[in-house]
Amino acid sequence: MTQVDIVEVGPRDGLQNEPVVLSTAAKVEFVNRAVAAGVRRLEVASFVNPKRVPQMADAEDVLKALPRRADVVYVGLVLNRRGFDRAVAAGCNEIGMVVAASDTFNQRNQGVTTEESLAAWLDIASAARAANIRAQVTISTAFGCPFEGAIAAERVVDLARRVAAGQPHEIALADTIGVAAPTQVRDMVPRVRAAVPGMALRCHFHNTRNTGIANAYAAVEAGVRVLDASIGGIGGCPFAPAATGNIPTEDLVYMLDHMGIDTGIDVDALITTGRWIEAQLGRTVPGMLIKAGNFPRPTSLTG
Repeated sequence: MTQVDIVEVGPRDGLQNEPVVLSTAAKVEFVNRAVAAGVRRLEVASFVNPKRVPQMADAEDVLKALPRRADVVYVGLVLNRRGFDRAVAAGCNEIGMVVAASDTFNQRNQGVTTEESLAAWLDIASAARAANIRAQVTISTAFGCPFEGAIAAERVVDLARRVAAGQPHEIALADTIGVAAPTQVRDMVPRVRAAVPGMALRCHFHNTRNTGIANAYAAVEAGVRVLDASIGGIGGCPFAPAATGNIPTEDLVYMLDHMGIDTGIDVDALITTGRWIEAQLGRTVPGMLIKAGNFPRPTSLTG
């Protein structure tokens, strides 16, 4: 593999768990800084109930203020048809839906059962095709749930088959609470690929237990070509206890670059933006390169 694409989720998944609510202007600058660094696909907002996630209350204003570029995709997260309609009206290039492998988590996070979210996804996927908008779906808690514990791989595989009926652009496997180990990733990805042949797969890892980068490496080794990450490693789910910390984008890009895998993203620009977001949030962020700095890629990857 010579290339991996990165989906920057900091402006949505990164900010949604922060006690500090950034201004619309700061969110737009965050996105623009990531684009300037070379990111071309970004999750920029979620169209959810602002009373439950006040950090995303200005989703429409953020989309309105973002510059339109033919080479940049702005993703909006939706959980139901109302959210989808808002995302379409706001001008999202792509929408993402989430269906949890854990029914308890789905009810805590989305207020409905997994079966109800699955039905909503199939409806949204059909509406997205009619509107000529790209739609993808994430299977969350694919490796573990804070309420139900370990999730059987068979459950995830079955759910992948069922969401695939909506003809998504891709299916993502998310370690929502950061419990997976690389061996689980290497086991899960081929199982899902065999169940939905030809379907593009993406992975989303949290670094809650310091295994996120290792899991990303395992996913790449298993053939995954798209990974989510968040500048500075900020983020987490407000409805999952202690599920803090996405993979830092700059740390992930550094690893891939030193493996000889191209992402098209400038690590130094990411570090600068990570330090900027630290200042905006008024706290230290988890990313390591923000502290340690960059280091030249080796002239030989074998010696």
